[in-house]
Order: sequence, then C-alpha cells, then structure tokens
Amino acid sequence: MSDKSAERVLGLPTERLRDAGMFQGFRLFDAGMFQYLLDPEHLEYRARGQAETDPSFKQLIPYLILRCGERLFHYTRGQSGNEARLRAKRSVGIGGHINAEEDSSHADPYRAGMLRELAEEIDIQSTYRERMFGLINDDATPVGQVHLGVVHLLDLDEPRVRPCEAEIADAGFASLRVLLPQANQFESWSRLVMEALV
Repeated sequence: MSDKSAERVLGLPTERLRDAGMFQGFRLFDAGMFQYLLDPEHLEYRARGQAETDPSFKQLIPYLILRCGERLFHYTRGQSGNEARLRAKRSVGIGGHINAEEDSSHADPYRAGMLRELAEEIDIQSTYRERMFGLINDDATPVGQVHLGVVHLLDLDEPRVRPCEAEIADAGFASLRVLLPQANQFESWSRLVMEALV
C-alpha cells in the first residue's frame, strides 16, 4: 500500500486566492478568476502529508457532479476512504487530488488528474456534456482549510453510472427535492453544491 503522506499533490498558495477575491462557500464559475487561479505558473506540487495541515496552501480538488435531468448521483463514502475526516459521509461529488507521479507528465496535469480520478472511481455508461460550474472554499472545516474545490457539472443522457471502488457505497440517483431534507448527512462541499443547484 502506498504512503499517501509522501504523495506530491497539486495546489496553489492561499495568498493567490486572496488576491483573486477570497470567499467562503460556493462561488459560481467566473472565467477570469478560474484562469487566474489555475495559471500553471503559480501551481506547484507539495508533499501531501505537509499540505494536509498547512492552510497557507490550497490543494486543488476536481469535484465532479453527475446529473441526469433533475436527479443527482449520490453515494456514501466507505470506511476505507483515504480522507478519514470524510468517511461515512454522504456525497454528490466525485474527485480527488492531482498527483505528481501520475499526472505531471501530461500537457494539462489538472485535466489529466481529473479524468484519472473519474475513471478510477466510477464507470459512466452514458454520453454526457461537461461544463465548469464553480469553486468551493470552505475555511469553516479543517478539510476545507487546505483544499479548493473546482466544481464540474456533468449532464448525463442516462442515469447509468457504476461505482468502481468500495469507497463509493449505496450509490444512486435522486432529485434535490429528496436529497435536500437529508442535507445534514452530506459532507459540507456537497451541501454547498446542492444549495447552488436549487
């Protein structure tokens, strides 16, 4: 089993987010802000073990939302997940860290990492359209203080998604009308996204 603390992950100095316009919670897609924050000149890899406890550095996390009509893909994070602080929480987001070892050789490491995470976690058996939806910065939680979520919205033609990992349990599709009353069971990023989609 690999040592996750030694893994080198992609991110940016938190100061750069402050310069772009610090916010708390969810912020809708803004092309100028995205371009500024994801400028390759200012992105860097750092050891995950250090980054997980350093609020001066924001690890970039693609957070993919799968929607089919009015229904969202949702699941419960398994007990074996890498991020102990999120285990057993419900989620509507798929994604994870951009890894130097696996992604840095690509022309666009961020996109390569996003597609790798998607393929590792789920098998989408439908055509879909992808668009940028927003950013998540949640400094109210220890997890949020060291991560910046980049939210992608995938609109599927059919609700055909198969989990590829045991960490994705009790998966299915449901409408926001059904999910929102259960919001307290979801991780904070998922709650922010669901509120933005209303």
